[in-house]
Amino acid sequence: MRRVALIIETSRTYGRDLLRGIKRFTQEHEPWSLFVEARDLDSKPPTWLRSWHGDGILTRSGSKAIATAVRRTGIPSIEMRSRRWNTKMFHLGIDNGLVASMVAEHFLERGFQHFGVFALDVEPFFIERRKNFVSYLKQRGFDCSVFRQPGRFEKAEEWESQQRQLMDWICDLPRPTAIMACTDQLGCWLLDACFRLSIRVPEDVAVVGVENDELLATMSTPPLSSVRFPGEQLGYEGARMLERMMQGEDLSNQSKLMAPLGIETRQSSDIVAIEDPWLSRAIQIIRERATDGLNVSNVLSEVPLSRSSLERGFRQYLGRSPNEEIVRVRVEHVCRLLRETDISLDGIAQRTGFTRAQYMLQVFRKHKGTTPGAYRRQHRPGA
Repeated sequence: MRRVALIIETSRTYGRDLLRGIKRFTQEHEPWSLFVEARDLDSKPPTWLRSWHGDGILTRSGSKAIATAVRRTGIPSIEMRSRRWNTKMFHLGIDNGLVASMVAEHFLERGFQHFGVFALDVEPFFIERRKNFVSYLKQRGFDCSVFRQPGRFEKAEEWESQQRQLMDWICDLPRPTAIMACTDQLGCWLLDACFRLSIRVPEDVAVVGVENDELLATMSTPPLSSVRFPGEQLGYEGARMLERMMQGEDLSNQSKLMAPLGIETRQSSDIVAIEDPWLSRAIQIIRERATDGLNVSNVLSEVPLSRSSLERGFRQYLGRSPNEEIVRVRVEHVCRLLRETDISLDGIAQRTGFTRAQYMLQVFRKHKGTTPGAYRRQHRPGA
């Protein structure tokens, strides 16, 4: 029986999701003897690790001390956080380029034209999120204001001083503004600053965080929209890759990045930021009912707009036609069902307004560049 140490924080939703994925792998394959304990990212490495003769390690190194302790064991190991301290170890992580573009598109689809990012430049992946968000928006023709969290950690060194600086930045932003917070912790602080200023969220400032930590997202006022990470899928894949390494395969100096699952939309960004109330209503109708077989004529029957006005407004604010928006919403629902369920393609087609699986396959391939089956396998290892 293989002995594997899991040096992964249990204090966050993402870490617990990783552990669930690892457990699922061991249930479907040969069981492992697992070391697991309650941890956070600041926890010290286990004292016994230096003399341990186990078979493998899965780690999210929150400090150089942990990364060094793992490396010195000489045991097959996978780093599931950052290559910052272990550049030669196999790295499995999140594609932060896709995180940034996903948040940007979330805001653009809602008609925002002013943007900001609340950054924390203490980790390479945090910096990637900021840079990619600013770059993506620049490519789309928009500027982005940047506010960097003071200090060297994702912790408030001086709470009131920090919030005053953050409030000063928010007050200087045009309205309405859409802001990506590079972590959920930053998003929570940002929403508190808006609350202190009596700024309406999401009407004047919309906010999306990253990682979808359930506690932070739901404790915020209002609840925080956030990018969902594929924690369970990534944990499963990490266990699968470690098994290959424990069988003798050399995977050092390699890296694999997985795409985020999507955005869990909560009140902090649940709005269409378009002044025309009827155009805004048309967009809302499509997003609520596109999967019910909705067409453009159905939309026009509920808003006092001509077809040409509707078409012109959609292209002005969203860059696509009403019918293209209906199809886009349906495809995104297909993606969600592929990632999160085992429903057959026929069943998904029925639930998303495509009615026929073959037609859904054609549309999906056109929009995503791959088949539904391949997409499911990529986002649900072991499915």
